Order: sequence, then C-alpha cells, then structure tokens
Amino acid sequence: MKKRAIVPDELKSFYQDWKMSPGLACGDFLFLTGVTGAEADGSISSAPETQIRTAFRKVGLVLAKDGLSYSALVDMTTYHVGLRDHLEMFKTIRAEYVEEPYPSWTAIEVAGFVREGAIIEIKAIASRMPKAS
Repeated sequence: MKKRAIVPDELKSFYQDWKMSPGLACGDFLFLTGVTGAEADGSISSAPETQIRTAFRKVGLVLAKDGLSYSALVDMTTYHVGLRDHLEMFKTIRAEYVEEPYPSWTAIEVAGFVREGAIIEIKAIASRMPKAS
C-alpha cells in the first residue's frame, strides 16, 4: 500500500529531526503523530488552555495539509499529565473541534512527555473517504 508523508511547514522539524511524519496518509486513512501544545519555536505555555488549543491547532494543520477538516477524525487518543486537573476544560475545548458523529476517544493519564512542561498530547486517525450522507 502506498504511503505519503503529510508535513505542514510548521511541523517540518518532526520529519527532519525526529524522522517521523506529522501525518501519514495510507489508503483511506490519515494517521497523525501525537502533538503537544508546544509552539513551533519550542516554547510552551504554562496555561493548560493554551496548550490544549495549540495542540488542536497543530492537529488541524496536518488535517488541512491533506485537504481534510476536523470532521474527518474517526479516532483520538489523548495523553494527559494531571488528567483530572484539566479534563473538564479539555472536554469543553475538544467539543469546539469534533463533529457528529463524534470520533472514538480514549484519554490516558501519563507521568510525563519528552517536552518538559507539556501536559497534553493528542494522537488521532482521520478518514480520507468522503463523508457519508
């Protein structure tokens, strides 16, 4: 099966430095690498809301680079440091992005991430098939 890397300009360091694709188009699906709320310059806000919104924005960059929107999401796994501290905020912000029928979702508490200070990472799968009517 043919695979194609989806690499938005802002996320080129993932591909170049980490040797991983921000998104990998394969068949009918787009697999997104987990993204944190760190900015392109490596800075990260101490505010959970800012980190969550930044992570969703980065998911959107990958989707858009492949001609998709958040409505294409079919599965989402989120990793959280301090899950219970920001879960309600995360749910509220997530609701601004996902559309019915809602993607499946698993939220997992973790001890930490490579990027010091990160509290959230979002990994997702999107369908590249046209929406069923």
